[in-house]
Amino acid sequence: MKTKVPIIPIIILVLLLGGLLFISTFTLKTIEINGCEMSSEDEVREYIESKALMDNTILLYLNNKFGGDSEAIPFVTKMDISFENKHKVKVDVYEKSVAGCIEYMECYVFFDKDGIVMETDKERREGVPYIKGLSVKSWELGQKLPIDNKKKFDMILNITQLVDKYNLEIQGIRFTADGEIVLTHDNLEIELGDGSNVAVQLMNLGSILENEGLEGKTGTIYMKDFSQDNPIATFKVK
Repeated sequence: MKTKVPIIPIIILVLLLGGLLFISTFTLKTIEINGCEMSSEDEVREYIESKALMDNTILLYLNNKFGGDSEAIPFVTKMDISFENKHKVKVDVYEKSVAGCIEYMECYVFFDKDGIVMETDKERREGVPYIKGLSVKSWELGQKLPIDNKKKFDMILNITQLVDKYNLEIQGIRFTADGEIVLTHDNLEIELGDGSNVAVQLMNLGSILENEGLEGKTGTIYMKDFSQDNPIATFKVK
């Protein structure tokens, strides 16, 4: 008596083997990364490679779709991964907005527009305002900086938000001994006074820097008395 060979299990097995063989051809060879300014391309690349189990782009897609924590990478809020072909992915990195940094025990502590500590580094980051005149005894990642002088810190947060809103290139913010605010733009210092008119001052600062031919010059822009009713700024060469 002949024994019948089960056809359906064999077909399923062949299909599974064929599917596995097809999937195995999707090997990750190229990762194109865009958008890293504050964040590290190397860390983003390591993150992507860790999600690509067995260096497989299909497994990367599934792993990224159903489970990802890109916020674990410093300064990154999210990443969009697009698949160019079976061997290449493109990663668009979207970074958190860093408002400023202070110095603490030979490190720089970076915080966002709400004063929340984002990261520390031994190197300053280009384009992030460096804040002088604020002291802190301790800090905790993910928590608001515990600045003793709340009024001064609130003013800093207000300034950093306005700097971001008006696309101003400000490298430094400091308080004088009298509590007045001084900004740094390249070789220029901008004196804002006590900050009572800071909103209107920063709203107009961009056009002052552009229209007054100050590019490349060294000196001080006096805006202490600049207000809605008195829109006058003066410049003194050093």
